[in-house]
Amino acid sequence: MGSEAARLIGAGLAAIGVGAAAIGVGVIWGNFLSGALRNPSASDGQFGRVFIGTALAEGLGIFAFLIALILLFVAK
Repeated sequence: MGSEAARLIGAGLAAIGVGAAAIGVGVIWGNFLSGALRNPSASDGQFGRVFIGTALAEGLGIFAFLIALILLFVAK
């Protein structure tokens, strides 16, 4: 029973990374929009970097989700 509880606690902690990725994407886009409203001429040059940052943040969220699934269904 102790092993089962440890697996569930570990999966829950790993799932926090999914929420953190969503917060990270919101921060990235919020800062981009704030900067684009201040200096619209520079927003075109930064738009590609926003997508790279979003992809990296989402990738970490998917990785955290994968770790949670492995802890739930594979680890014994």
